[in-house]
Amino acid sequence: MTEKTIAAIPSYPMPNSTRPNRVNWTIQPQRAALLIHDMQYYFLKKYNMDQAPIPELIKNTQALYQACKQAGIPVFYTAQPKDQDPKDRALLNDFWGSGVTAPHFQAEQPIIDALRPATDDILLTKWRYSAFVRSDFQEQLAQRGRDQLIITGIYAHIGCMTTALDAFMRDIQSFFILDATADFSAAEHQMAIDHVSQRCGVSLDTATALVQIQE
Repeated sequence: MTEKTIAAIPSYPMPNSTRPNRVNWTIQPQRAALLIHDMQYYFLKKYNMDQAPIPELIKNTQALYQACKQAGIPVFYTAQPKDQDPKDRALLNDFWGSGVTAPHFQAEQPIIDALRPATDDILLTKWRYSAFVRSDFQEQLAQRGRDQLIITGIYAHIGCMTTALDAFMRDIQSFFILDATADFSAAEHQMAIDHVSQRCGVSLDTATALVQIQE
């Protein structure tokens, strides 16, 4: 039996709109942190990285990263480890197989070079869809006086959306950057954008986020 894994993802245009947000939150640099979610070669190589939406995803995430660094906003990364016991990986095995832990995928575990973390960035080990599960992410945000989270990365309707929803339940405002995330398809990407905008956070584009960060 062939092991379950993430299939190749076809190119699709980056979404550029969302439904009107239910709340009028804005990014406040003194309250915000940036999350660059699971931007590992293992996940990105499921796409043709030269085709939409990946070049725009990387370019926009780079722009947000630079703006956040200039504004003194802390930057967090998530990445799944290449060493995961099957019992520790648990139900992820049923849906996705052994993932990056498979010997032939371990070389793809690192975060892509274009977004390599700096020495003062914070790397969280990723165990489940939400970045908060089995990590001290919430405590690290609280220590820095941060109760807003700018979310970028992949995959939009899985880890990114789940992290936004989990943040809501922890009284952390989420800002889901619609054109600095990517997904399995345009429809799933748009679903994630709209779900966040209506149920747990704010969805906005990179240009709007940059204006708010730089104010």
